[in-house]
Amino acid sequence: MPGTGPGGPGPGAGAGGDLFRVLHVCTGNVCRSPMAERLMRHGLERRLGDGAAGILVESAGTWGHEGAPMEAHAAAVLGEFGADPAGFTGRELLDDHVINADLVLTATRDHRSQVISMGHAAGLRTFTLKEFTRLVRAIDETTLPDGSVTERARALVRAAAALRGWLLAPSPDADEVHDPYGAPVSYFRSIGEEIQTALDPMVTALTGIPAPATV
Repeated sequence: MPGTGPGGPGPGAGAGGDLFRVLHVCTGNVCRSPMAERLMRHGLERRLGDGAAGILVESAGTWGHEGAPMEAHAAAVLGEFGADPAGFTGRELLDDHVINADLVLTATRDHRSQVISMGHAAGLRTFTLKEFTRLVRAIDETTLPDGSVTERARALVRAAAALRGWLLAPSPDADEVHDPYGAPVSYFRSIGEEIQTALDPMVTALTGIPAPATV
């Protein structure tokens, strides 16, 4: 995969605008961030088809279980949403993951703080998942460029960062996605719904295309 080594390009691998990288982060990288990764990929593919290749979606964990499979309940919930859990292996969050990401979306504020503390000028492109969606909802999409999906995505991140100090969460808990590890599948299902609800308007804003109606 190009641009992942220490000598690879910086944020955006994309100075040329050809690839926009999204990194989802939780703790173990076996529950929340894998669900977010695969649900976002699914949402992009539904809207863009082969054009979804312009946005690379990955995940990692601050205490990631390197090489571990996705938690079984998380995989089952992805299947219920029509997303593909196959081939996933857990990763520990590394500097290169942050360096190469155009947008980092974390499960909680603590994860966000951990990513920002790694440096790499990550502050302006790191948000909790729910925080980013809240900010995106306040952005007038007509102000975003009509060019490539990667150009539009980078403009969206800049606009969200500019709004962050002005549009605060209604409560500290509002920006959190809680850890379902060890819980029954019903709780995983509710967390999957939370993640999907946060992702849907964000993916629509990134692509400029609403989700297709389900049959």
